[in-house]
Amino acid sequence: MVRAIVGANWGDEGKGKITDMLAKESDIIIRFQGGSNAGHTIINNYGKFALHLLPSGVFYHHTTSIIGNGVALNIPYLLKEIKELESKGVPTPKILVSDRAQILMPYHILQDTYEEARLAGKSFGSTKSGIAPFYSDKYAKIGFQVSELFDEAYLKEKVERVCEIKNVLFEHLYHKEALKPEEVFQTLLEYREMIKPYLCDVSLYLYQAIKDGKRILLEGQLGSLKDPDHGIYPMVTSSSTLAAYGAIGAGIPPYEIKNITTVVKAYSSAVGAGAFVSEIFGEEAEELRKRGGDGGEYGATTGRPRRMGWFDAVATKYGCRVQGTTEVALTVLDVLGYLDEIPMCVGYEIDGKIVTDFPTTVWLEKAKPVFKKYPGWKCDIRGIRNYDELPKECKDYIDAIEREIEVPITLVSNGPGREDIIIRTQK
Repeated sequence: MVRAIVGANWGDEGKGKITDMLAKESDIIIRFQGGSNAGHTIINNYGKFALHLLPSGVFYHHTTSIIGNGVALNIPYLLKEIKELESKGVPTPKILVSDRAQILMPYHILQDTYEEARLAGKSFGSTKSGIAPFYSDKYAKIGFQVSELFDEAYLKEKVERVCEIKNVLFEHLYHKEALKPEEVFQTLLEYREMIKPYLCDVSLYLYQAIKDGKRILLEGQLGSLKDPDHGIYPMVTSSSTLAAYGAIGAGIPPYEIKNITTVVKAYSSAVGAGAFVSEIFGEEAEELRKRGGDGGEYGATTGRPRRMGWFDAVATKYGCRVQGTTEVALTVLDVLGYLDEIPMCVGYEIDGKIVTDFPTTVWLEKAKPVFKKYPGWKCDIRGIRNYDELPKECKDYIDAIEREIEVPITLVSNGPGREDIIIRTQK
């Protein structure tokens, strides 16, 4: 059986914790898109970790962790992450990397940095991890697939051709030093030796695993609203964040994905630019940011303070719909225990009309939030494991979210630890 774990919003929903928890009952965990541009924070008996490329199931002895063909493969970064785990006492995980994955190059990171600087005030809020140039090159067919590292004559000719294109940008648009083809070629040969022990025909491996009845998790990065087609374009990421893409980014048939667990935050947060209708500011935002997550709401990759907002039912209902959600995991609910009243954005006012369906960006930019307030529970709910033991106001808030998003909430996270989870049986 294949289960996808994805985000409903702007990312940072707590997918890493849910994947880490569900990986206990899984055999294979796969990252199918994105790169090291976003992090999943995990707290378990080994300590606190911010994983960027590795799947969040690497902490179990019995699991195989896979980097799928849809991932932006930063090879030195991947090896660095593996070494960091080992240095903290985590047993060396079993890792496989698709031989069809493409390589994120150092010049992608340079290009990303130069472009954000060139755009200045009109930048996209990139993490400068090279993701947009990487995916641009992949679809322009000037990227390097891992399999190409093993034909040196072909590789050398391609490097010359790619550098010729890149140097037009580097020298004449960014006014920076030109790439040297011989240096790029040597880097690729070094990468070949680094990645060789992990390479696998992942699609074939998964074909057999599915036939053998293995339990497989697909782990998505970011959330629905950062998808390049269905998100807040152009302030989006450069690979699809939707569960449907899991089939492509891992190399499995789409009909094998039986369950889509979509992770939803009990309030909203976002890193980077773009429309964010339920956003709050000033002391109200700082208080929520300070209390949020574990140690505050700051980007796992950049350390940037996250933009804060109240729960956005319009965006979340849409985010769940485009994911094809079968169940929701609601996270960071415990954070809201300090509030007398909890606002929830239940509609958008656009040009005098109230809408409850999420619009495209041009209308989203005009939207004003319509809030409804719910009574707070004014106590700490960490440590509760039985849903019936939650305060009535807390259960009422969960019920209100479920009514708005029209998908069952089956998991409720009430703390940062692996064990801080309530399994909710449906009525």
